[in-house]
Amino acid sequence: MVSKTDLRIRFKTARKELDIQNISRIIEKNIKASEIYKNSKNVMLFYPLKFEVNLLGLLEDKGKSFYFPKVDGEKLIVCPYTKDTKFKKSALNISEPCSEPIAAEILDLIIVPALAVDKDNYRLGYGGGYYDRFLSQVPHAVTVVPVCEKFVVEKLPVEAFDIPVDYVITDAAKGPHLCGPLNG
Repeated sequence: MVSKTDLRIRFKTARKELDIQNISRIIEKNIKASEIYKNSKNVMLFYPLKFEVNLLGLLEDKGKSFYFPKVDGEKLIVCPYTKDTKFKKSALNISEPCSEPIAAEILDLIIVPALAVDKDNYRLGYGGGYYDRFLSQVPHAVTVVPVCEKFVVEKLPVEAFDIPVDYVITDAAKGPHLCGPLNG
């Protein structure tokens, strides 16, 4: 099997060719239509990198409270978002909120970034392990990966610490239920 490092290079290169604005718009629409989103109140998003799915349009939903992750040493912490929240670039070149952290237990939905995902709902992240460590500490929250349908693969390399997500939402409609486990 191809290494995670090689796969990261391949998917980072391939996503540069995508119409990420259109893909993001469709995925955002599919997320909004999903029952898991409709039933959630406290949602953690991620601030998109260049060529990454951009779901910041969800912030316009006044019926939800939103949160963003911030790296603190080897872990992620959760920071609330308001329209006045300022962001700054971290050492990892990721835009992070300048707000004070709160307890992660408040989250009911976590939208997790990924370069790719497999049919067992394992994701290929960026290699730091931050989300896997974080998700192991908030097992009560529903997890979703928004990813281009082209980046859903049969099998990714999986290590003992990798945690599968609950749902994958793509830019392809999957019938009347736009969201659901790929493995069920």
